[in-house]
Amino acid sequence: MNASRKTHSSSDDLLRGELTELLPPPPVPELEPEREHALRYAVLRDALGSEPAARPRAPRAVRGPLPRLTWIAAPVAACALVAGVVVLAPGEAPAGPSGRVTAGESTAPGAEQVLSRAALAAATAPAPNARPQDFVYVKSLVAHAGRSAAGGVATLPPAHQREVWLSADGSRGGLLREAGAADSVLSPSLPVYELEHRGASPRPTTLEAAPPSVTHPTHAYVATLPTDPEALLRLIREETRGDGGDADQRAFRAIGTLLAETWAPPKVTSALYEAAARIPGVTVLPSAKDAAGREGVAVARTADGEQTQWVFDRATSGFLGERTVLTETTAAGRKGTVLGVSAVLVKAAVARTGEQPGGAGA
Repeated sequence: MNASRKTHSSSDDLLRGELTELLPPPPVPELEPEREHALRYAVLRDALGSEPAARPRAPRAVRGPLPRLTWIAAPVAACALVAGVVVLAPGEAPAGPSGRVTAGESTAPGAEQVLSRAALAAATAPAPNARPQDFVYVKSLVAHAGRSAAGGVATLPPAHQREVWLSADGSRGGLLREAGAADSVLSPSLPVYELEHRGASPRPTTLEAAPPSVTHPTHAYVATLPTDPEALLRLIREETRGDGGDADQRAFRAIGTLLAETWAPPKVTSALYEAAARIPGVTVLPSAKDAAGREGVAVARTADGEQTQWVFDRATSGFLGERTVLTETTAAGRKGTVLGVSAVLVKAAVARTGEQPGGAGA
């Protein structure tokens, strides 16, 4: 009796095996995006074995850093903010308030890990709520080194407040308000004069803005950027090709500018960090400060005698600011001289230029 049962059992097992080979594998249900992000976050946090990059708070204010001394042309006029960067010369530590760099750079725990944490944190952040008719408001602290007409070394003044209102769809004029300067209207078209023929009187007209791009972004354009990091990096390299210089540095600075001066959807912001992680030559600095004095960990890249650094909140992995420093002694100053620093304080959507989050302002 037992032998008969064993024979039947073996036959059943053989039959099930043959049927398994003939049938397709059962479908696996896909995870909801939010659940997928949460799982990816937890897995990476445990794999990195460091203190977890806590999910960013969900305030209206969005922290973020900016690259070098780059200004984005809002619709067509130059109106980008420069986010504060803490830039350190290779092999040197963060600069203090004096603008000089001290000692000790490290490549641990790895720029790729820092950027991966930032990408996961960004993926779970609240989405922007700007409508096409709204303006994206960005408040920051900035400081740019200047030289006298006679030349000499660059001098970095104290950081001052800067506010900008950019049309979400790029169709209307924005506003730039900077401490110590008159307000500047950021028009979507440029005033020019044209001649109908030689000897004719110049006739005033306008030149329409160039189409939105990585170097002339609008809120609506940024929302359409690829969320695949490889495709996004290819697009950024292509659209910054005409800027000259180191191609990898152009891409790094362009990504930093997008992170600091625009308000992208979570998946786009996450892809920007992942794209930056694919750029060779990016290193990590264990400690750095933005223009507001907020301390964090930073990633940096050096080219053409300058280093650009992005500073991240140590707890939330949120983008804080940026700073640029000389890594070689030049006519502008000695190695370690800070050329620019900024810190993004608030990003929000408002209904009109001059309005601040919460309805305050002119």
